[in-house]
Order: sequence, then C-alpha cells, then structure tokens
Amino acid sequence: MEEKRNVVRPHSVTWKDRKQGSVTGVTDVISFDENCVVLETELGTLTVKGKNMHVGRLTLEQGEVEMDGEIDSIVYSGHSPARKGSLIKRMFR
Repeated sequence: MEEKRNVVRPHSVTWKDRKQGSVTGVTDVISFDENCVVLETELGTLTVKGKNMHVGRLTLEQGEVEMDGEIDSIVYSGHSPARKGSLIKRMFR
C-alpha cells in the first residue's frame, strides 16, 4: 500500500505594478470572478480583490497561479502554521 505524504510546497506571492502577479504554494482555487480570486494556500486562504481579474495560468499539480487585473487588496485568512494552538496553550508551554 502506498503511503500518502503531506508535501508542503513553498509559498510565495509576487506582484508587479499592482497589475500582474503569481502565487505559489496553492492547494486549491476556491472561487474566482472578475472582482475576486480566492485561493487556498499552504499558509491559509488568500483573497485577491480588484477589477478585471483574470487567471492566466493555473497549475494545481505544481501549486502555481498567475493572474492579472487591477489589484486593490490581498488578504490572508484562516490557518497559519506559524501560530499553532490557542493563545492560552502557547502562553503556558
């Protein structure tokens, strides 16, 4: 029986002139339209908002997404491996 391994891909976000960018470490595309792209990454959910958003290249096997448009905001939400456990658990280690 083959053993599944959790492979953590490196995560990076790169933008040029707020018009085009790329994200690595993507595990899933939750949704996208011309105003918003929502990606699940190794470090949590990444929401990119703007106008005329377009996903140019999507390679989930490699965990890479390239997009362009007028980018207004980039926001992370959800889990982050750097902050495991509750605040109280971390205080009393």
